[in-house]
Amino acid sequence: MGQLTGGDPSLLRRINSSVVLHALRGEVFPTLTDLTRITGLSRPTVEGVIDGLITAGLVVEDSPEAEGETRRQGRPARRFRFRAEAGHLLGIEIGPHRVAALVSGLDGEIIGAGSREVPETASADERLERVRSTVADVLRRAGVARSTLRAVGVGSPGIVEADGTVRLGTALPDWTGLPLGERLRRSFRCPVLVENDANAAAVAEHWKGAATDSDDIVFVLAGLSPGAGSLIGGRLHRGFGGAAGEIGALHLLGRGVTPEKLLSTTDEPLHPLDEHAVAEVFTHAKQGDTRARAAVERFIQRLVHDVAALVLALDPELVVIGGWAAGLDGVLEPLRGELARYCLRPPRVALSVLGEAAVATGALRLALDHVEEELFAVEGTVTARR
Repeated sequence: MGQLTGGDPSLLRRINSSVVLHALRGEVFPTLTDLTRITGLSRPTVEGVIDGLITAGLVVEDSPEAEGETRRQGRPARRFRFRAEAGHLLGIEIGPHRVAALVSGLDGEIIGAGSREVPETASADERLERVRSTVADVLRRAGVARSTLRAVGVGSPGIVEADGTVRLGTALPDWTGLPLGERLRRSFRCPVLVENDANAAAVAEHWKGAATDSDDIVFVLAGLSPGAGSLIGGRLHRGFGGAAGEIGALHLLGRGVTPEKLLSTTDEPLHPLDEHAVAEVFTHAKQGDTRARAAVERFIQRLVHDVAALVLALDPELVVIGGWAAGLDGVLEPLRGELARYCLRPPRVALSVLGEAAVATGALRLALDHVEEELFAVEGTVTARR
C-alpha cells in the first residue's frame, strides 16, 4: 500500500469502517439510527460502511424483536450484528507437564477447550506432536474448521524472540534455539504469535483475571524457577530482547543458592527437582516436619526477594501470584509483609484468578489483539469524517 494522506478516500473508508465496527461490537443489534448517533457519521456513510462489512462477511442483518416490544406499523428498522463466528482464534499453552488449547470466535468468547498431559522428558518433536493432536481434537469438538482460524497465540517457557524462536529455554528438553514459531506455522494458514508463558499469563490476568482494574501489574509465574510478566500502562513490557522478568536467574548473581538446595530437607541437593518431589516437601511441612518447614520458608523467602526486585524496578500497582506455588499455604501474607518491608511503595498482592488456564487465555488474547489491529487499526491520526 502506498502512503496515505489525510484526504485519501481509502484512509477515510478504513477509519469509518473501524469506527462502525467498534460501535457494532459494543451494542446489541443496533439500527442505522443507533450507529449514526454513536459514531457521529452521516447516515449514508454508515449505510455504505455496513454494506461493505456485510459483503466482507463481518456483519449480518439481524432483527430479533425485543422482549415485550410493541410491533409498530410499517417496515421495521434494520438491525445489525457483528459476526463473531466469521473467524476463529486459538490460544495454546506449551508447558513442562501439559499442553492446552482454547478456541474462540472473533469476540474472544471461548467455545472450546482441551488439554493433554505430556512427559516432562518429552523431546521437542514429541511435545509439538502433542500440541497438534490437542489442537485437532479441540477444533473437532468445537466444530471449527482450521481454515477459519484468523490468528494463533502461543505461550511457551523461555526467552522468546520476535519471530517466535526460543533463544533460551531451560525448562523443556531441546527447547533452546528451537524455531517454535516457524515449526507451528507449518500447521496453520494464519499468523502464529509466540510469547513467553509468564508474559501471556500477565496479559490474561489483565483481560479476565485478578488485574482487570489495574494497568501497572507484575504477574509472577511461581514455580521451581519463577518467571514474571509485567504490564506498564496496560502494555506488555518484554524488554529489548524479550528477557524482561526472568527473575529465576537472580541466584546466578551470587545472592542465593539454587532451588535444589533451597528445597532440600537433607544436606544434599533435592534430586530429582520436579513438582512431585517438591510437593512431598510441602506435604511434610504441613505435617510439622521441622526440616521441611525450614525448606518451605527458604523457598518463600527467595520468592519474596525475587518479586521485591521487580517491584522496586517497576513500581506496579498490583502483584499477581500464579503458577503451582500460588496454591501453597502461607505464601501471600509473607509476600505482603516482606514487600512492605523492602519496597518504598508496597503494591497490592493477589492470587491468580485464572489458575492453570492463565497462559492459554493470555495466548488467546494475543491472537485477538492481532486480529483487532487488522480490523480496527488505521494509519495516521485523522478522525472519522462525515
